[in-house]
Amino acid sequence: MCYNRAMIGQAKRIVLASASPRRRRLLADLGVEYELLVPDVDENGVSAATPRELAEARALLKAEAAAAAIEEGIAIGADTIVVCDGRVLGKPKDEDDAVRLLETLSGRTHVVITGVGLCEAGTGRRLVDSAETRVTFRRLARDEIERYVATGEPMDKAGAYGIQSKGALLVEGIVGDYFNVVGLPLVLLDRMLREFGVRLL
Repeated sequence: MCYNRAMIGQAKRIVLASASPRRRRLLADLGVEYELLVPDVDENGVSAATPRELAEARALLKAEAAAAAIEEGIAIGADTIVVCDGRVLGKPKDEDDAVRLLETLSGRTHVVITGVGLCEAGTGRRLVDSAETRVTFRRLARDEIERYVATGEPMDKAGAYGIQSKGALLVEGIVGDYFNVVGLPLVLLDRMLREFGVRLL
């Protein structure tokens, strides 16, 4: 079935400021009509006092950059980080780094934080928030980690795993929003978009 803006209550132009195929898929699965605009920003230059503030600052940076490139519409920026023992675990630099990150998470509980930023072109109106989910890994054998890394799946993901694919086999349990771990907390996004007069349902 083909959805249009009127059918899902979406009367405004939506721009996704993300290169993540997982975020694109989540919006598409909801039937959201959106445009893709990946801004050229230096998210590594962002600093913050806490991991939550870092995720929110990066998300808003992306949204603002995308909004500045369009004349009208609402830009959505998002940033997902993994935190273990208070330390932010980013995307792996190479396969050895991916193995190290997964060994760090093995048998432990970590926190996934996704910051979501919205910015309306023209008005400059902004909104930012974030969601947290606790994820527990089962204890992983070294050969399991190496086989998973060899699939290539961990290489573009914070914490070096994707819960929506083969990485699901690493996860023993979660507390919180599953879609937050995938990369876009949908209930939070819906609540935020309503502040701009957009309803996804």
